[in-house]
Amino acid sequence: MDLNFSAEELAFQNDVRAFLADKLPREFADKVRANKELDKAELERWHAILNERGWLAVTWPVEYGGTGWSPVQRHIFEEECCRANAPRIVPFGLHMLGPVLIKFGTKEQCDAILPRILDGRDWWCQGYSEPGAGSDLASLKTAAVRDGDHYVVNGQKTWTTLGQHANKIFCLVRTSKEGKPQQGISFVLVDLDTPGIEMRPIKLIEGGYEVNEVFFTDVRVPLANLVGEENMGWTIAKYLLTHERTNIAGVGFSVQALEQLKSLARQERRNGKRLMDNPLFAARLSEIEIDLEAMKITNLRMLSDAQKNGAPGPESSMLKIKGTVIRQTINDLARRALGPAAAPFPSEDLENAALAPADHMHNAAEYFNNRKISIFGGSNEIQRNILTKAALGLS
Repeated sequence: MDLNFSAEELAFQNDVRAFLADKLPREFADKVRANKELDKAELERWHAILNERGWLAVTWPVEYGGTGWSPVQRHIFEEECCRANAPRIVPFGLHMLGPVLIKFGTKEQCDAILPRILDGRDWWCQGYSEPGAGSDLASLKTAAVRDGDHYVVNGQKTWTTLGQHANKIFCLVRTSKEGKPQQGISFVLVDLDTPGIEMRPIKLIEGGYEVNEVFFTDVRVPLANLVGEENMGWTIAKYLLTHERTNIAGVGFSVQALEQLKSLARQERRNGKRLMDNPLFAARLSEIEIDLEAMKITNLRMLSDAQKNGAPGPESSMLKIKGTVIRQTINDLARRALGPAAAPFPSEDLENAALAPADHMHNAAEYFNNRKISIFGGSNEIQRNILTKAALGLS
């Protein structure tokens, strides 16, 4: 493939830059630059700005309100948004459920649900992991038993990201105990206002409450909320996870973080010299940049394959592994660059926090938060097993 942007792609890049310069609220960019979380209202406002321009559902077909962009255009958009410090697009409805409904859902489900994702009436979260079923999703035990025209759901989900903001959740549930564990799983849509659902926050290591655990006690879910056929949820789960893993790789986020790290290295000094001029630090920085450039090419290749084949293949596991390792390495090097100023909780260590540049006061918190990215979406160890079997043909 040609790695140089065409004239049309360069024109598109300029359009994206002009849009971001005109429409991205300055206060949002300032928050993102300082590694601060946006609240629900701010995220919804950014989604609305993108939706008004028609640029929210970047992976959906045009007929469902998507952009119809090529893989290169999606890559350009993601990279430019990160360069401009735009907020992330919350992925659960847009990048996960949307493609699943378009692939496996009924026309009635698509017509009813997709417009509500676009205009913000529904905020979805994901119900996959359980206390005893994380990367090994086939071990899940949350049960859905038929009772007339409903399923009765009992069980627990955990690590439900941004569930505190959601009014809907898509879940993997066990509808059969016959055969292999993977053969008895179904994919259902649940209204979080349904009686019998309780959501509890989980405090993370950096002090935030980004994730939750969800309890289901005799929750009645209409059979019409089943996506695809009963007991074919494993096929849907694998399809969704290839999209999630590609998104987790976060090429644009790594590009943004690397630029911030370079800026930090030009500001920080050791023994009277810029940290950027330290040979050991410069070598580590160069290694990260080389890996990131290689990952950009891999990402474009995979996006191109996904456009032809309908979904990313097992190579998405490779992108997820490398992408998360690069992001964590950048976070670690930034933390090392700050030294004592990289206080994990600046509000509790004002003396050292005052030493950090304003845009980097939350670097340590980001470092701790991003320890999770090599675990969720299927741990990197599981991804290596997938590559060994699916890509290399080994057992």
